[in-house]
Amino acid sequence: MPLISASPIPPDGGQQQPVSPRQAGQAVTPMAFVQAIACAYDRRGLNPAGAWAAAQIPPERIDDPQARISALQMERLSGHAMRELDDEALGWFARRLPWGSYGMLARASLGAPTLRRALKRWCRHHGLLADDIELKVTEADGVAEITLADPRPPLPTREFCHVSVLRNIHGLACWYSDSRIPLLGASFSFAAPPHRDSYAVLFPGPVQFSAAQTALRFDARYLDLPLRRDEAAMNQLLKNALPLMVQSYRRDRLLLERVRQLLRSRPQDAHNAEGLAALLHVSPRTLHRQLHELGSSLQALKDAVRRERAIELLLRTQKPNKQLAEATGFTSEKSFIRAFRGWTGQTPAEYRQQQRELAALRVPPD
Repeated sequence: MPLISASPIPPDGGQQQPVSPRQAGQAVTPMAFVQAIACAYDRRGLNPAGAWAAAQIPPERIDDPQARISALQMERLSGHAMRELDDEALGWFARRLPWGSYGMLARASLGAPTLRRALKRWCRHHGLLADDIELKVTEADGVAEITLADPRPPLPTREFCHVSVLRNIHGLACWYSDSRIPLLGASFSFAAPPHRDSYAVLFPGPVQFSAAQTALRFDARYLDLPLRRDEAAMNQLLKNALPLMVQSYRRDRLLLERVRQLLRSRPQDAHNAEGLAALLHVSPRTLHRQLHELGSSLQALKDAVRRERAIELLLRTQKPNKQLAEATGFTSEKSFIRAFRGWTGQTPAEYRQQQRELAALRVPPD
């Protein structure tokens, strides 16, 4: 079940219907991935005409490097090819992965207590099925990294393989934890392809090509999330595994914590929705919507973090109001004083003096 389409598409129940513009969505999946599937057919000595027909891809467009197809077309093409070739890897590896292989991998990790254990187990088991590549999950300085090492000489399907495997494991991680897991970045060991613009959709966040290794990076705290899926959910997933998309997970279970952290550590960069959304690699509208779904708002989080930081600095330092305003993300001293009065009913100077007097009363006599 490779996850390389660029948007979530509902399953069609196996019925082949004409692809309308509304169903097809924006055509952003590069034709290079279709050409990689053609290579798989060629190696098996089979005719891919049925696959092109199933996805409604005109054969004359397949060799056009500028052509793109939609997510729905890619899912139909992949599903048809996997069954016809009996290979869920679509020719990426020396050994075929018969239909159901990736489902077996997903099921084998279902009982893990945390996402960390599930992903490490998945990577280890993947190596038992196909040792052409090596997958690892590592952590350092609060960042989790899933690396893909590929010692093979360059192959026509290298890009398709790397993209598909990373999309697969990222999408599965989101499904296991029932959470969108935003990427801090993605890197690829191959040079930037002509269709590099597609990667902004496939891997939202910073993307680097010609890197030392292929990898995904995200906040390591997601690895501590418990798995939220059971056997019944797994059975339902495997009925329609192809449409599993990272973007279909609107909930981000660590979003509130991530927003608070950015408001504390980078108040000047995160003082408005546009700046904060850019740091989180989402649109301001998406940020507001997701916070609302979690029962919060950006203003409420900003107020809580700024109040906490302002009180800490008032009690621990002698900073004047102007410096306090800058340190807590306010654009002016006046707006800081006005906000602080709204939080506490006092000016910063009054609050500092009152707390000092209360502290003095608590000091035991000699």
